[in-house]
Amino acid sequence: MSLPGFTMMRSLWAYRGFVWSSVMREFHGKYRESLFGAFWAVANPLAMILIYTLVMGQLMRPTLPGYEKTPFAFPIYLCAGMITWNFFSEVVSRLNGVFIDNGNLIKKSNFPRICLPIIVVLSAFLNFAIVMAVYLIFLALIGYWPGMPLLAIFPLLLLQVAFAMGLGVLLGTLNVFFRDVGQLTGVVLQFWFWLTPIVYTMGALPEKIRNIFALNPLTALIQSYQQIFLTHQWPAARPLWPLAVASIILLMMAARFFSMRVGEMVDEL
Repeated sequence: MSLPGFTMMRSLWAYRGFVWSSVMREFHGKYRESLFGAFWAVANPLAMILIYTLVMGQLMRPTLPGYEKTPFAFPIYLCAGMITWNFFSEVVSRLNGVFIDNGNLIKKSNFPRICLPIIVVLSAFLNFAIVMAVYLIFLALIGYWPGMPLLAIFPLLLLQVAFAMGLGVLLGTLNVFFRDVGQLTGVVLQFWFWLTPIVYTMGALPEKIRNIFALNPLTALIQSYQQIFLTHQWPAARPLWPLAVASIILLMMAARFFSMRVGEMVDEL
């Protein structure tokens, strides 16, 4: 690990109590004034899964090649992609503005600034974990439990978090000094969603376009999740190597650029 990254890890460990309390405070703050409290943390993903199942799976009745006789195939495929994408999009979007949104805290308090991105990632992961738990219960109820291949979700999550955090911290640091980065990121994420096989399959695309879409680093990640939940197979490691390399490069770039510019943030904010 690079020296800036090593220093950041030591700082995070020293302020682990601050990080965890901030994550819990943010989670409870979402439902503090609501009548049903944390029930909405489960109700929202449950509603999403039911909508995908009833609307996409029953009313529109789209089919996947080879799964024409499986009524829940497309909702399973769609939910696997959407849950994965939403986690990635939430992390990148929030990290994009994390330093600007917490400008007053940065000016008034003395703490390792890297704590802020970690708080964002852990908060987004908590939301993801709740949605994934509801999704797994849904799979169990319809008799489509993925079995042992479900264990592959852990290395996939590690890759996903590394890629999203490296990209998000890099963009978030740039956004402090160049505010157009924040606006551009929102636009890019919208295009990125439709360039990723979530609401369609790669097989539905012409071969020439398919080869271009395969260059998308999230394509292999999304397809790996879909493979676990739909086909109940272990995802192949080879297609994920480009994402792993990109994640390492982004994390190193983000750590270096952040450590170089963190001292100038207060003046810019």
